[in-house]
Amino acid sequence: MGLRIGSKAPDFEADTTVGRIKFHDYVGEGWAILFSHPKDFTPVCTTELGAVAKLKPEFDKRNVKVLGLSVDPVSDHHRWVGDIKDVTGFLPDYPLIGDGDLNIAKLYDMLPEDAGASSQGRTAADNLTVRTVYIVGPDKAIKAQLAYPMTSGRNFDEILRLVDSLQLTAKHKVATPANWKQGEDVIIAGSVSNEEAKEKYPDGWQAPKPYLRIVPQPK
Repeated sequence: MGLRIGSKAPDFEADTTVGRIKFHDYVGEGWAILFSHPKDFTPVCTTELGAVAKLKPEFDKRNVKVLGLSVDPVSDHHRWVGDIKDVTGFLPDYPLIGDGDLNIAKLYDMLPEDAGASSQGRTAADNLTVRTVYIVGPDKAIKAQLAYPMTSGRNFDEILRLVDSLQLTAKHKVATPANWKQGEDVIIAGSVSNEEAKEKYPDGWQAPKPYLRIVPQPK
């Protein structure tokens, strides 16, 4: 079985651009985003790593650790980050995980077991499935996962919005509607009875349909 929402995020130990880490220990009691790349010195990924570096203060505010993974050794990552700074104006100061032996890509179901044991000689096209985002909660379970093709850069503003929704709905018995943004109205979760909802929301709620109960975002 592959990884799914609700699966335990596999733990691993690896070398990174900030030293050796053990994933679960590094995440601690907070949240994490693990986003992967098929190869260093690729154009779309270069822009993505810079975009994450720009947004890192926002992730920090939300107690989210960001980790990038690329199917290349850390020595290549150290050379690549200079290009990222030149292109985007932002230097990644979060860990870039080395996966020269492909072990983590396989562990996270991004490459098949028969993909080999080395990144050497492999092209980005060989690794095209290593383009996944995993959002991991404090319980080390996968809360969301997204996969993108190599030709489509990821929208990290959307990933930040998704983090806001996940953290809000983990704390309160609510759901967020389509295109929701921080501060907008939310939906009372279907698991909450009307009696329980009346206690929590004494001012009532809007109900365009009996199953759709809309309230202001809880503080």
